[in-house]
Amino acid sequence: MPPEVVALPPSAAFWDEVAQALLVRAQPDYRMAASVDLSSVRVMVSTFEHIQLLRQALTRALDRAFIPPTIMTLGAAIGMLPPASGIFATASSERLMTLYASLRQHAWLKKLFTARRNTDLLPLAETLLALSDELTQALLPSLHVRPDAADARWQAALEQLSPSARHMVSDEAQLVQTIWKSQLDGNDAIVLRFVRMLAFADQATQPLFWISPVAPDPMEQAFLDAWAGRQAVTIFTLSWDAEGLAEAYCRAWSEVLDIPVLAESRPIGTPQGVSLFPAQSMEAEAQGGAQVIVDWLQQGKQQIAIVAQDRVVARRIRALLDRAQIQVADETGWKLSTTRAAAAIAAWLELIAASAETMALLDFLKSPFVMASAPGKADVLMKIELVLRRANVLSGWEAANKALADQPEARELIASLAQQAAQFSKPRTLCAWLGAMHAMLDALDMRTALQADEAGAQVLTMFSEIERDCVRVEQPFSFAEWRAFLNLQLESTAFVARNHDRRVIMLPLNGARLRTFDAVLVVGADGEHLPSRPVETLFFANSVRAELGLPTREQRQRQQLRDVIELLSSNDTVLLSWQMHKNGEPNPASPWIERLKLTLQQAGQASLPIHDVTPAKRHLEVMPVTMPRPAAPTLVPRRLSASGYNSLVACPYQFFATRMLGLSGIDELSDMPEKRDYGDWLHQILLQFHETLRDRTIPLADRPALLEAISNRVFAQELDRSAAALGYYARWQKNMSAYLAWVEKHEADGWTFSVGEERLERVLRWHDGEVLLHGRVDRIDHNADGQRMVLDYKSTGQSNLKNRLKLGEDQQLPFYGLLSHDSLASAAYVPLEADKNGIALVETAELDQWQQVLSSHITDNMQAIANGAPLPATGPESVCQYCDVRGLCRKGAW
Repeated sequence: MPPEVVALPPSAAFWDEVAQALLVRAQPDYRMAASVDLSSVRVMVSTFEHIQLLRQALTRALDRAFIPPTIMTLGAAIGMLPPASGIFATASSERLMTLYASLRQHAWLKKLFTARRNTDLLPLAETLLALSDELTQALLPSLHVRPDAADARWQAALEQLSPSARHMVSDEAQLVQTIWKSQLDGNDAIVLRFVRMLAFADQATQPLFWISPVAPDPMEQAFLDAWAGRQAVTIFTLSWDAEGLAEAYCRAWSEVLDIPVLAESRPIGTPQGVSLFPAQSMEAEAQGGAQVIVDWLQQGKQQIAIVAQDRVVARRIRALLDRAQIQVADETGWKLSTTRAAAAIAAWLELIAASAETMALLDFLKSPFVMASAPGKADVLMKIELVLRRANVLSGWEAANKALADQPEARELIASLAQQAAQFSKPRTLCAWLGAMHAMLDALDMRTALQADEAGAQVLTMFSEIERDCVRVEQPFSFAEWRAFLNLQLESTAFVARNHDRRVIMLPLNGARLRTFDAVLVVGADGEHLPSRPVETLFFANSVRAELGLPTREQRQRQQLRDVIELLSSNDTVLLSWQMHKNGEPNPASPWIERLKLTLQQAGQASLPIHDVTPAKRHLEVMPVTMPRPAAPTLVPRRLSASGYNSLVACPYQFFATRMLGLSGIDELSDMPEKRDYGDWLHQILLQFHETLRDRTIPLADRPALLEAISNRVFAQELDRSAAALGYYARWQKNMSAYLAWVEKHEADGWTFSVGEERLERVLRWHDGEVLLHGRVDRIDHNADGQRMVLDYKSTGQSNLKNRLKLGEDQQLPFYGLLSHDSLASAAYVPLEADKNGIALVETAELDQWQQVLSSHITDNMQAIANGAPLPATGPESVCQYCDVRGLCRKGAW
């Protein structure tokens, strides 16, 4: 006999009605019987959650002990069957890479699908396999009856297209058909599943009760028909006629009905328990949603569902609830690629692909899974980062090793990374790539940390599954192909964290089918997320999909709307939320919601109520923020440089933070040279130039060639690193002749270069303390009388330097005077930017007097700090604008 179909309206009483109907059919006298034995029947449900719901309904219906029926999902039942001898399904990863290896051999495919690289064909291979599986599920039952049925349906489907469209997609159609037929072998997972389903049905010895919210697909229908040929089959499903639905839903969403209603038959009322929450922004929706969940829990609700149409907002709600110590059980899970464990694997692959780019290197090393058990990892990592940033190392293992020459422990770590990275260069088979990955995990002490992490353990399990499934894939793949394949695996694998607290559950809309909750929050009830956006696959238009028996866009949206109605009909409290504005633009509610509101308005009924979300009140103590004025007499610095003293003069708090606490802003990596780099290059050039002039007799006529040769050598090294240094090179070349002219005049005045880049130190003492003054002097000259002059190079113009000396704020030159153990005749700046008059020294006036005043100020300030004088943040805006510790003093908040 054909299966009996029992259609029940969507409601909270669905499982109770199913239990009553099942008992009547399985044991008609169950009300009078002393005991109820249902072991003679078999029940199949859609999900594991439904098993528990049916058992609870049977318990409520009988109110006494009973022997339950065998309740399973079809997949679980098929999985318990012994496999066919010697036949195993081809693993999905093996199918994918085997097909990809075939596709990359055809250049015309790259042209057809505008693929620039081989790896662009990998998503195509994945799409083709998904489409093949869809076709197999739809057409396999008819192929089982008539082997040539597929060809006829295929041609009928293509005839739904216009001749021009058919010609345009002929290559794609041929490709899909060829790929699909190539998958229809005895090792195809869906084919094997169908064979086992029919074999299971052939062994039917019990009546079958099939419970599902949706109609059976072709393979399921063939299974049920085969079972019905041996035993009775009863299908319990949802009824979609107007009789069992609220009239408002029937009028607003008439397309869900199996039989349209032509005339009004019942009065329309506002659905009870359904309310709206239009939020002003994403954050407002997340905070409001989290507050609603908290309110419901405080009201005693123990089963709360979050339907995550908008996953971004749902993740934010989950984070807010975690902060409130409320755990959310996510039934669908997040993509494994979003976990920290997967991020560590992705960071390693990026490090190799980026040729040891410094930011990629630091990102990988900062992973908690890398060198997890190494002692002092944080200190070593900090040293590596500071050195690489200070040296502006952009990429390369050799450059990193050179910069870390004085850090043996860091160099050892970098060498280990470089050694492992070298194993990821040549093409390999998938199993060989996994071998390299396992070797890397062991060498970098990552395996133990990954195994201790829930997501990390799943990543290792995924590696093992790929290694087991792809042992027969013998084609070699490049690193780029391996990386793309691994990223696809991480992206397609769901990570579901264990959570024993089931009060708040997050699930997709279809995950709520045939389930009832105390309250439901639907996140993302706007036009962008409800209905979900359809995804078109290649040339498969709706007409073609309909002819082939594949779900069309309209069918998917109709089923999704039915899921919405079922949700509203089965739960007493449902809150629909969305953001009214997104990216500064209005973001309307779902058209389904607007249609329901319009239907109620036309019927003269009250609209859906707006839910008022009132955040919990917080009592905050008023704590006025004032300017920080720390005092630290125990932190008086023992060493002081010119820049340090300038910092004290500019802002005492800046001096406290940077010189006394030792805090500093971290250097930023940049592939563009900066002005300070230009200054360093000029210092190198001029030091080599003047040391050559000092040690050898160079005629005036040969000096331009010497300076140009040294400049070419220094800038050549920098141009190899960055072509942007060419602008600074041209800038220096414009000033070289002016500088040579100044050198000639300076020598004519009797001054001769003595030393350059000289480090000087001197102890400055007072009655109860001392400080070591230190610094590096750019240049010291002398004359025939034995007098000495300190010179400091500046890559700026003469007028700017004159202003600095005029204001008296820059203490660098008198500070250098204090460092000198011998008296100085003068101290001056050498501007390296020529003006209309060339280059001329900018000298200090009354150097001796300025040195004495500076010495007195340093002594007074150091004594005051030692006596507990406050160090307020009194720096002017010109100083604060470039200050690294502005966020620490919080200027602007007081």
